[in-house]
Amino acid sequence: MTGFRLSGHAGPREIVAFATGAIFGSGLLVSGMIDTRKVQGWLDFFGDWDPTLAFVLGGAVLPMVFVWRIAERRRVSVLGTPIPSRTPPKLDRALVIGSLMFGVGWGLAGLCPGPALASFAIGGWGGALFFLAMVSGMVMAPTVAGWLSSRTTS
Repeated sequence: MTGFRLSGHAGPREIVAFATGAIFGSGLLVSGMIDTRKVQGWLDFFGDWDPTLAFVLGGAVLPMVFVWRIAERRRVSVLGTPIPSRTPPKLDRALVIGSLMFGVGWGLAGLCPGPALASFAIGGWGGALFFLAMVSGMVMAPTVAGWLSSRTTS
């Protein structure tokens, strides 16, 4: 597996990563998804419901349906890196609990990792605090998962 180079030279992979990240971030900004009220409005079915998140999700999911179909027939990406084979879906306790925790946090805070990063840059102390808490959770997750795994196997 190749990673980003730390030299001063950016190769095609780094340029594509930067461009796609910039497009993603611009999409979050233009769609208003860095505004926590948009996300919380989407989840407020019986109050002031805001359907705009559905359009953002549709704008992401629909093109990917076609892209994944094309990628399934290829062995190598456009940049020449191998496309890994698809792993069979596995529904287990860790996935369900992690998904529930992600969903509850997303609903309460109105942010997920992409918008949280944008919020960190422009969201004042609240955005910075959420971003730091999110990164702390990501750093601690493997340790906590290992500890929980060792407790259930012993």
